Amino acid sequence: MVWVPLRTTRTDRRAPLRAPAPRCTTMSLEWLMDWSWSLDGLRDFIATGIQSFRDCDATALAAVACLLVLFVWYCYHVGREQPRAYATVNALMQSAEANGVQNGYVYCHSPECVRCTHHDGLNQKLYHNLQEYAKRYSWSGMGRIHKGIREQGRYLNSRPSIQKPEVFFLPDLPTMPYFSRDAQKHDVELLERNFQTILCEFETLYKAFSNCSLPQGWKMNSTPSGEWFTFYLVNQGMCVPRNCRRCPRTYRLLGSLRTCIGNNVFGNACISVLSPGTVIAEHYGPTNIRIRCHLGLKTPSNCELVVGGEPQCWAEGRCLLFDDSFLHTAFHEGPPEEGPRVVFMVDLWHPNVAAAERQALDFIFAPGR
Repeated sequence: MVWVPLRTTRTDRRAPLRAPAPRCTTMSLEWLMDWSWSLDGLRDFIATGIQSFRDCDATALAAVACLLVLFVWYCYHVGREQPRAYATVNALMQSAEANGVQNGYVYCHSPECVRCTHHDGLNQKLYHNLQEYAKRYSWSGMGRIHKGIREQGRYLNSRPSIQKPEVFFLPDLPTMPYFSRDAQKHDVELLERNFQTILCEFETLYKAFSNCSLPQGWKMNSTPSGEWFTFYLVNQGMCVPRNCRRCPRTYRLLGSLRTCIGNNVFGNACISVLSPGTVIAEHYGPTNIRIRCHLGLKTPSNCELVVGGEPQCWAEGRCLLFDDSFLHTAFHEGPPEEGPRVVFMVDLWHPNVAAAERQALDFIFAPGR
């Protein structure tokens, strides 16, 4: 039951009074009248709503309820999901600057980095990452990765000394020290068409060496003899902002490559310079899921790359593809007057790694994971 103040008639309101009513009394009467009208309207609205609900078809109401529940479920799962973000170049640069880029080289600060650290719990960490990926997406197509992680210790220990990846071995991939140009034909041809562009940006960078021993952005690597310098645009899956700004056309070119590894710790892109008399010690790469591409920029005589015991020579404007999980070395024994050997190096996916496996490996070996 709702109490409603009685309305006064217009005749009552206009009846003459002995003295004018105080202002506060008039305002109170008007407020009470408005309140009574508000309650009447609210009561009518509620009654109309109840009647409309009663008149509705039960099947329609059930359908609306189901749609509402599905919408809430979808919002919940989308909110929990953390999809990979394909950020803009500026966003990548800002992210990298916040994550410890120093002198153009990314230094890993995580003691659990799967690319840089070897420990007994590595396989468990990789398996946990795989489980997390499968929970978010699917187990479909994960057979080889699952097999590789489960038996990683056996694979790495039983591999012949000619091929021993240091971090991760994916089983059942075709094994060979060198690959033909057709393995990644689109990217090889794109790099070779842009040979002059990359060479011009390198020559601009290299002028800085006349002013100081190690210009900003360059990294000196350890070698038994000579000098080996690298200028990274992408290092272990992370953009190096300052260096990318100095080679904008080369960096944009990376975005046009179809098979460039850019989202996990096995992906790199850099300019590699060997001074005359330099020898790079024999070593293994971290994994067999990639092939390393060298585009020759400057190739003096008596320079060689030896992979799995097989020597090859670089050529200017041409790409050389090889599997760096094989034991490999490089040297420059040319005369000083011929200058340095220079290549543009970029890591591409092994052609036999399926698209679903690439997505999973990007997740499992994401930088900083």
